[in-house]
Amino acid sequence: MITFEVIKFTLMPTVNSSFSRDNNRVPITTDGITLPSNVQTLTGNNTTVNTPIFSITGTVEIRGLWAVVTTDLGANHTAAYWRLNDQTAQVNITLNTGTTLSAIKAGSAIVKKGLAAAALTKLDNAAGVISEPTTLETTFFSPFLAVKKTGAATNIEYCYTTTDTPTSGALIHYVRFIPVSSDGTITAL
Repeated sequence: MITFEVIKFTLMPTVNSSFSRDNNRVPITTDGITLPSNVQTLTGNNTTVNTPIFSITGTVEIRGLWAVVTTDLGANHTAAYWRLNDQTAQVNITLNTGTTLSAIKAGSAIVKKGLAAAALTKLDNAAGVISEPTTLETTFFSPFLAVKKTGAATNIEYCYTTTDTPTSGALIHYVRFIPVSSDGTITAL
């Protein structure tokens, strides 16, 4: 007599992202998955703009959040910050009074380096620049957990204010994350 055992598998959702790789192209899995956003072309016209860039499902540990300027930003790009929006509440990821990024050039970067009470850090390539953890920090980025609100879209948004009519420029945002719940993932919007 032959008996069979039935084994059930639960598949996690697929994610369009990748692991960082070392110089031998071997995946570095301890840092999490890195996901780029779609290109965010800035079009605000004398207003405050809140643009969804990533959608969260389940619970994730975000190990890093940053953006790279791909096209020079407009002359009046102020109060830049990231927030979590669950369509009812908006929770600051970085300080909501923001950082002025007016006229920064392609190749410059912005990063979440401190706690939510700290403004995002601008790494302007107008001159050579380095940024490193303080003696109290253990990593460069400031990690945090993000949880999707039940029954509602939960997004990471990039927010800024402009007095340009209209503004210009483009960014690509990046998030490095590790799933915490079985359905934990992030997708680019």
